[in-house]
Amino acid sequence: MVKHLVVVLLIGLLAACAGSNASSSLPRGGAAYDVIPVAAADRTSQDYRIGPLDSVDITVFQEPDLSVKSLAVDASGNIAMPLVGAVTAAGKTASELSAELEKRLAQKYLVNPQVTVTVSGSVSQKVIVQGQVTVPGVYEIKGPTTLLEAISMAKGETRIAALKEVVVFRTVSGQRMGAVFDVDSIRRGDAKDPELLGNDVVVVGYSNSKSLWRDVLSTTPLLSIFRPLAF
Repeated sequence: MVKHLVVVLLIGLLAACAGSNASSSLPRGGAAYDVIPVAAADRTSQDYRIGPLDSVDITVFQEPDLSVKSLAVDASGNIAMPLVGAVTAAGKTASELSAELEKRLAQKYLVNPQVTVTVSGSVSQKVIVQGQVTVPGVYEIKGPTTLLEAISMAKGETRIAALKEVVVFRTVSGQRMGAVFDVDSIRRGDAKDPELLGNDVVVVGYSNSKSLWRDVLSTTPLLSIFRPLAF
């Protein structure tokens, strides 16, 4: 009888501690995907956005003197090419940069130039994973990367993670925005896995109820016979 009473009291206490730890102003559910959408069905590594300190290979068809290997993008996001001069590369895909170089070369120097750009080195695209993950840190991404993949990079969540309270922050045009995702629903296939971009920040929430239950079991031998509850 005493055991049952203690369990009932604990369940009530856990319920009282199970509040959200993400801001209530952040969008959730379907609205979250308006802020952090999923990848398009045809999304490929060709959609990678070049960033500062990346390096690119540029091939100008039948113009070996204009073709360069491992050309570094400087800290300001620019490259310097023969004849063309400084060109902004950061924020462009390889195909977009190719089109820009073709346009510049066609203005004064070549007739119908054909330029191919490939990213030969990527150091700029990173995501930060914080909160209740096994190994928080900054992780490099190459090509399309999802929220579940980022959590996997951090070696998964801890035992006291609030998987219904995973926030992704993104800065767009100088404005910081965020959205809350339910990772349990994503894993079950009930919700889609959003795509992350370079400089996104993932924060895995902390579950007060899971933490309290673990503390209770570790300090109260009377309750050690009960299996942990799922929250």
